[in-house]
Amino acid sequence: MRIHNLYVDAQGETHFRDIEVEWVEERPGGKLSRRLPATGIIFRQTGSDYDLDWHPAPRRQYIINLDGGVEITVSDGEKRVIGAGEVLLVEDITGKGHMSKAIAGKMRHSIFVPID
Repeated sequence: MRIHNLYVDAQGETHFRDIEVEWVEERPGGKLSRRLPATGIIFRQTGSDYDLDWHPAPRRQYIINLDGGVEITVSDGEKRVIGAGEVLLVEDITGKGHMSKAIAGKMRHSIFVPID
């Protein structure tokens, strides 16, 4: 299972990398990762015309897309479309930040899971 990770380097530039979930337990119902810290849950609805200019993340958090998708551009120029069912870990709370916008003119529902 892949998690998209958005992070900032020492020069304030934002980048993507992939994190693979490490499975630590296997049960009859499937594999489990270790328990990760979280401090709450936020539900979000984003409009179909969402187009946000450069901004840092407000906090370190996982974003889980339930439907729709989002195009994220980082300051090194890479763009990724994060689709329904995908997970993004945003950690660019300083630096240049990222841009995000709706794709295909669709509303998006997501879950934010703060980790700080």
